[in-house]
Amino acid sequence: QVQLVESGGGLVQPGGSLRLSCAASGTFFSITAMSWYRQAPGNQRGLVGVITQGGSARYADSVEGRFTISRDNAKNTVYLEMNSLYPEDTAVYYCNAGYTKTLVSRVYEAWGQGTQVTVSS
Repeated sequence: QVQLVESGGGLVQPGGSLRLSCAASGTFFSITAMSWYRQAPGNQRGLVGVITQGGSARYADSVEGRFTISRDNAKNTVYLEMNSLYPEDTAVYYCNAGYTKTLVSRVYEAWGQGTQVTVSS
């Protein structure tokens, strides 16, 4: 079982920056890909970006060039650096991680509880 705990959300003015963190804990063999999703009121949850275990990242078109995902495998932590924030970036941001229980197990999935990001003047 893996628990994901996000932190770093809050209120920021348009054009500002925030850094989210998500730490994985619990019992697992390895953490595979880690992702950030977001969900605004009335919208479906959508992918913001994903980073592989090896550090390769890709992003949704709407955040490309403004957001950066990174990870610290030693700390089982993924980060989301958000710059040039717009009001439309306002949403609850969720962390997602794949993990294995043994060397040969399938990949399981865990979700964090979400952290609110509000971009407003």
